[in-house]
Amino acid sequence: PTAEVMALYARAAASPHVTPVGLACHIGSQITDLSPLKAAWAVLRSMTLELRAQGMTVERLDLGGGLGVPYRPGETPPALETYAALAAEAVDGLDVEAAFEPGRMISAEAGVLLASVIQVTERPDGRRFLVLDAAMNDLMRPALYDAFHAIEPVRRRAGADRPYDVVGPVCESGDTFAKGRALPPIEAGDRVVFRTAGAYGAAMSNQYNSRALVPEVLVEGDAWRVVRRRPTFEEMVAAER
Repeated sequence: PTAEVMALYARAAASPHVTPVGLACHIGSQITDLSPLKAAWAVLRSMTLELRAQGMTVERLDLGGGLGVPYRPGETPPALETYAALAAEAVDGLDVEAAFEPGRMISAEAGVLLASVIQVTERPDGRRFLVLDAAMNDLMRPALYDAFHAIEPVRRRAGADRPYDVVGPVCESGDTFAKGRALPPIEAGDRVVFRTAGAYGAAMSNQYNSRALVPEVLVEGDAWRVVRRRPTFEEMVAAER
């Protein structure tokens, strides 16, 4: 509630121990419609003007983040130019330092997860499982949020698409990346790529079941280099006593 925010700001301004310098908002993540941001920024603008009218200083506005990226085919998040124009309108004439937190937009499409197929199994009822060497600890988003990541074979084999449940090797029911995902014929030893894995991918990975963190590789044009190597088992347990 804006009244509560205004009261807290006034309380901080009257305190000898802190100096409030601005307001911030974060209304959500993976936002693909700018109208909620426009409404939130209008509230920030209104509070800024009101606080100043009451004699308080507001030097900075953090407009937050949350701008979405295309995870699914056909998704079209707002253009950066449209977002920037809306932000400029929100702070126009306020003479404030504007801050933004566009982390997902910057990093999501810059990263992929590369995995190898351990085995392909088919149950008597025809349900196919694609078992990868990557697991839920390497890319947590599908297990945590039922999040969608496009999955593609690095080299496509000839043949019609068929549904696969794409899973990892960890003995957990949540170690599932996708169910019934349409993919071309795939065999053990093939490699697949998870698209749009640069945000909340490596940052949320962990060593569950003593699985070492995957190495991170930076690709620059035709060159590549390992920027975070895979830790050894000895390094994983070195802190244990």
